Amino acid sequence: MKRRERTRQLIELGGLVAKAGIVELTDDDRAAILGLLVEAAARLRSDETSNQLALWRRRGQRAFANTEDRD
Repeated sequence: MKRRERTRQLIELGGLVAKAGIVELTDDDRAAILGLLVEAAARLRSDETSNQLALWRRRGQRAFANTEDRD
């Protein structure tokens, strides 16, 4: 991945963290945010990976739809 593409990806991922409200909910505590992401990664390493991804994907799609409705 080229540097510019990687930078764009990181900015977009940071935007998702902000859009989810995680920054406000953790009071911008970087250790808590990383811990949350590590916990999510651990769930994805379990036997329930496909179920967990499906659940999170549906929730994410609803969240995107809700933010589009407000724009």
